[in-house]
Amino acid sequence: MATVTKENIGLLHEKLTVKLEKTDYLPSFEKALKEYSKKANIPGFRKGMVPAGLIKKMYGPSLFTDEVLKTVDRELIGYLQNDKLDIFAQPLPLESDFKQLDVNNPADYTFEFEVGMKPDFNLPDLTKAKTTRYVVTITDEMLNNEVDRLQNRYGNMKDEETVTTEDNVLNVNFVEADEAGNEVEGGIRKDNSILVKYFSEGYRQNWMGKKAGDAATVQLKNAFDEKEREWIIGDLGLNKEDTAAADRFFNIVITKVGLLEKRELNEEFFTQLYPGQEVKTAEEFRSKVKEEIQNYWNGQANNQIHDQVFHQLVDHTEIKFPEGFLKKWIKTQNSTPENPQPEKTDEEVEKEFPTFISQLKWTLISDKIVQDHAIQVDPDEVRAFAKQQLFSYMGGANLGEDQPWVADYVEKMMKDRKYVEDAYNRIQTQKIFEWAATQVKPADKDISAEEFTKMVEAHQHHHH
Repeated sequence: MATVTKENIGLLHEKLTVKLEKTDYLPSFEKALKEYSKKANIPGFRKGMVPAGLIKKMYGPSLFTDEVLKTVDRELIGYLQNDKLDIFAQPLPLESDFKQLDVNNPADYTFEFEVGMKPDFNLPDLTKAKTTRYVVTITDEMLNNEVDRLQNRYGNMKDEETVTTEDNVLNVNFVEADEAGNEVEGGIRKDNSILVKYFSEGYRQNWMGKKAGDAATVQLKNAFDEKEREWIIGDLGLNKEDTAAADRFFNIVITKVGLLEKRELNEEFFTQLYPGQEVKTAEEFRSKVKEEIQNYWNGQANNQIHDQVFHQLVDHTEIKFPEGFLKKWIKTQNSTPENPQPEKTDEEVEKEFPTFISQLKWTLISDKIVQDHAIQVDPDEVRAFAKQQLFSYMGGANLGEDQPWVADYVEKMMKDRKYVEDAYNRIQTQKIFEWAATQVKPADKDISAEEFTKMVEAHQHHHH
């Protein structure tokens, strides 16, 4: 009768020894041989009439190995389930000499495996964590800029003969050149649309009176101030971090001159942006825009609380890991049956290990929160997620949710296993953070939008 025993070989690191007697696997091996002899197609023999000795000689070794390993696998799984062992990954076989398997001399066999045990741990008390809710101050300048942006976005563009004002829109072609204006062979070429006032104040006058077909050779650092130059450099496909990018020269060729007529602040415009919300006056419109700006920054502040919660959980949860087992397991992950690869080197494993452990720690913390607080995601939530994604892809268009093609799209996505798994994980993660956010008691802190943005960017830079 088969037996499985356990022996500790390190921190959360166990050795499982599976001992098989002949009687554990021989009956299933003999049955497999008989089944194979019934199905085998061998030239010179009628189907089902191949001598057992020939079948054993031709297919015996592989069938024998399969049945022994199936028996080992069955015993291992049974043991893990019965003893409720919570392990990482799959058991790893220790060095085993498979040459011991001899179809002509069945014997009692011993196989050894190692497993990494999942640790027990406690989460920190989030109610005692020091957290901050950043309340971004919405200034008149922010409100005026957003109203101005909306008026421009929904305004009408009319063609102009020449450039007469800083509010003219230039359709241009950037062509990389040298200082003398000679085109650089194989250089960058990029179409763009740009307001005259986006050029540096000292350069804007150079465009006055120009028309389609006119051109100018500019050096980026002289033609644009830092803020506008940064997005121009990015749009041209250059590295924003490369200080030399601003030294490059370009011929800017005007292809079209336009003037944007801003939308009037009237009830027609208000109804277009906020249908059915009874926005009738400029004051009500500004109030609605301010509310949207505040909601945006409140959302950013919530994300910041989620980030603080993440660090509270990761930095203040002590978890021990079976490092010896996990490093061995990582070594084996370079190869698949379809794409065999050599094992990772010890150096590669050591390099990957800190990031691996960090991700594994968060996975264990997430799993514990999900289990302890019965966080669930049902199929209807995945469907709603797919629908919301579709609408965002359509540019936030006000689409009817009951349209048949919307339902068809959602059901199609529900059959995509990879998509469903990704959506499930994203919804579950959001729910984890929503639960955690109810536990903390953040202190409010007023902050400007600029300060908040710099703080978030510095934090992201630190993590990269």
